[in-house]
Amino acid sequence: MFNKILLASDGSEHAIRALDKALLLVRNNSSAFIEVVFVIDREQSRADVLHNWNSADLEKKRKQKLAFTEQKLKKADVDYQITILHGEPGPTIVKYANEKEFDVCVIGSRGLNSLQEMVLGSVSHKVAKRVKCPVMVVK
Repeated sequence: MFNKILLASDGSEHAIRALDKALLLVRNNSSAFIEVVFVIDREQSRADVLHNWNSADLEKKRKQKLAFTEQKLKKADVDYQITILHGEPGPTIVKYANEKEFDVCVIGSRGLNSLQEMVLGSVSHKVAKRVKCPVMVVK
């Protein structure tokens, strides 16, 4: 049984499907806890700063990306926490997951084709390869 779940999310459709699977993992488990981890990529952060006039607008836009996730977690009556980290998503999620010793890590797949994945590597692939706990990659 999984009690401490890391859900890596960027608010995308793939991340919402991963959320649905995480909620299935904690069904009927009153002691379960889901920590939603949102990583702000440094490159994206620079672009966001250039396109937004003030930090309040920027923060609001970031929170909106996870608003639906938070609504679903509240509706499911699950203990949760949202953690915002900074860095390159793959290595940042791996480091955090390994330090905090989660029971399972749930992450959405971006659905890259095999050539893109071979050349670039997907975040989900990097996480699955390096995290010490079981990893569920959701398509």
